[in-house]
Amino acid sequence: MFLDFFLLLKNRGLPVSLMEYLSLLEALDKGVIGRNIEEFYFLCRSTMVKHEKHLDQFDQLFGAYFKGIENISDEEIYNIPEEWLRKNGERLFSPEEMERIKAMGGLQELLERIKELFKEQNERHQGGNKWIGTGGTSPFGAYGYNPEGIRIGQDGSRHRRAVKVWDKRDFKDLKDNVELETRNMKMVLKRLRRITREGSEEELDLNRTIKKTSENAGFLDIHMLPKKRNSVKVLLLLDVGGSMDDHIDLCSRLFSAAKYEFKHLDSYYFHNCIYESLWKDNARRWEESISTFDVLHKYNSDYKVIFVGDAAMSPYEITMQHGSVEHYNKESGATWLNRFKEKFPNLVWINPIREDLWDYTHSIKMIKSFTGDMMFPLTIGGITDAIKALK
Repeated sequence: MFLDFFLLLKNRGLPVSLMEYLSLLEALDKGVIGRNIEEFYFLCRSTMVKHEKHLDQFDQLFGAYFKGIENISDEEIYNIPEEWLRKNGERLFSPEEMERIKAMGGLQELLERIKELFKEQNERHQGGNKWIGTGGTSPFGAYGYNPEGIRIGQDGSRHRRAVKVWDKRDFKDLKDNVELETRNMKMVLKRLRRITREGSEEELDLNRTIKKTSENAGFLDIHMLPKKRNSVKVLLLLDVGGSMDDHIDLCSRLFSAAKYEFKHLDSYYFHNCIYESLWKDNARRWEESISTFDVLHKYNSDYKVIFVGDAAMSPYEITMQHGSVEHYNKESGATWLNRFKEKFPNLVWINPIREDLWDYTHSIKMIKSFTGDMMFPLTIGGITDAIKALK
């Protein structure tokens, strides 16, 4: 059982041994996990991966080998029958057809309507414009098209039109050891550094030692001084998942350069907009979220705050209670963004989308306005301008 998967890992260079394979089988035999693909993934990772540098390669091989095996999740508030959502055929819509399809009229209308459908619908539907189904123009379901709807049971985004996503979504951490083409970013970020001497006296002050020794008739008089340290403190807030998947490599280079340049650097992840919780580890964000209030209270106002995100989202996510694409937020994203703006006077937003495309997305213009036009493109020139703004 799972021998082919073990051999795949070994043949692709992961340092796995027969002992780890037997440990995996023993854990399965003793019922350590349930019939859940996510639990199986974490069990495999904990038994097979010896070092964090192999995590990315393991994830890719696991995803390729077990592709198509669906997760058996716990019962949700609304238990939607799987056969309603099964993908029997993905319909492709022409631009003319898309133009004729109208949005329902707002987030509140969508939420009220889907509550009604949960009460009324009792069978699977496909290709229609009303019920929860697949391949149609209804705002509810999967693999169809609607300019504004709730995505349910689809394995990935197609048109990026959903204002809610009815699935648990897992994101990857950005790499902090990417060196390719990060040199220029490091050189630009270096300009933000402020070198001061602080801490205990542990470095030889050569000039003063020579002077004092000379004044002391040649008797050695050693003087020490604190080491030079970069006193700039940076709080990095990184958007992940969804449309940010298009920019993973570029953002990883920025993250890697920042980790190298700033000793006082702390980072957190968010998705689309800031709400009541952030997280450090994308793999465990549902279990180990961190209160955004705690983050606001933890850091002094002298921290430089850098948001990194494409700011491409539904405007509801910024302006409305319950507007988040993933959960029912009690306060709007704008409320939380303003709290950051009030606490940290030195704040910029770096956007990986080309600057000439910003005016075509309403949410980008909204975020840009929130920052007081302190939004900059993720280019060398853009980072240079962001550093000047922070200084």
